[in-house]
Amino acid sequence: MSRRKIIMVGSANVDLVIDVEHRPAGGETVLGSNLVTSPGGKGANQAVAAGLLGGDVSFVGCVGRDDSGRLLRGSLMRAGVDVTQLREVDAPTGTALILLTPDGENSIVVSPGANRLVNADVVDELAGLWSETAVLVVQLEIPLETVDRVVADASRAGARVVLNAAPAAALSAQTLAAADPLVVNEAEAAFLLGVAPAPKPTISQDFATATALLELGPRSVVVTLGGRGAVIVQSGDDVAPGGVHVPAQRVAAVDTTGAGDAFVGALAVALADGLDLESAIRKSTLVAAHAVTRRGAQGSYPTAAEVVA
Repeated sequence: MSRRKIIMVGSANVDLVIDVEHRPAGGETVLGSNLVTSPGGKGANQAVAAGLLGGDVSFVGCVGRDDSGRLLRGSLMRAGVDVTQLREVDAPTGTALILLTPDGENSIVVSPGANRLVNADVVDELAGLWSETAVLVVQLEIPLETVDRVVADASRAGARVVLNAAPAAALSAQTLAAADPLVVNEAEAAFLLGVAPAPKPTISQDFATATALLELGPRSVVVTLGGRGAVIVQSGDDVAPGGVHVPAQRVAAVDTTGAGDAFVGALAVALADGLDLESAIRKSTLVAAHAVTRRGAQGSYPTAAEVVA
C-alpha cells in the first residue's frame, strides 16, 4: 500500500489581528480597528490547509491549557486533522500579534509560549508513524534542535521532507540536505545566503537566488515571490535545468496573512498524492490565491471542492 500520510510538526498560535492605516514608525502610536482573535501558527495553519484539501494529516505540537489552546484544537479538528499528537502543556499557548494594512500586507511578532516545548520527547512519540508517512512538513517556529531531530528521523524512514525555513534561521547542513524541497520567501532566501534582499528582483535574479540556495545542499528549492508566483530549481533536473517559474493567479488581495502556509499545506497534499514538484507548485499557487481573497489565516483556506470550482 502506498504511503499518503502527512505529518506536520510545528507551531500553533492564537492570532491577534488589528487593522491599521500604516505601520507605526519608531516612537509612533497609531489607532487601529477592533481586535480580532483567530487560530493561527505556521504549523497549525499548514495542517488546516492540508486537511481542508483532503489530506491525511496529523499535527504534532503543543498548546497551553487555556482558551487559546482549545480554539486551536477545535479548528484543527474541524479541518479533519488528527490531533492525537497535540499536547497540552504548562505554558501559555503561543500568540502572534499581527498588524494588517489596507494593501493586504502584514507585520507579525510571535510570542512562542507552548511552542518552545515541542521537544525530543514529542518527536519520540512519532516512532510508530514513520512507516506510513509520505511527507513530513516542518517550520522554524519550534526549537531548532527539534527540527533537526524530526527531519533526521523522517528522512531515515524514507519520508519526503518539506522544510519551510520560516521564520529565517541558520540551519544545519544535515537538515538542509534532507529538504525536498526547501521552501522560503525572498527575505528568508536572502537570510540563508547572507545577502540583502533585492528591492525589485527580476525573474532571472530569482532563479539565481534559488540556484544559490540549491548549492547549500537541499535536493530542491522553491522560492515564493508573493504576487509574482514562485520559482523552482531541482538538483539533477535534466528537463528544466535552469528552473521553472510558476506565475501567481491574478486576484484582488484582501489579506495575505497565512497565504504562504496555505501554499505549503497544499504542496504537502499534492506531493503525498504523487504529483511531481512542478505540478504540485502549480496547485499550491492556486490554493494560495484563494486564501488571499479572504480575511484571516485558517478561515481563508479553501476546501478541495472550492479549488476545483
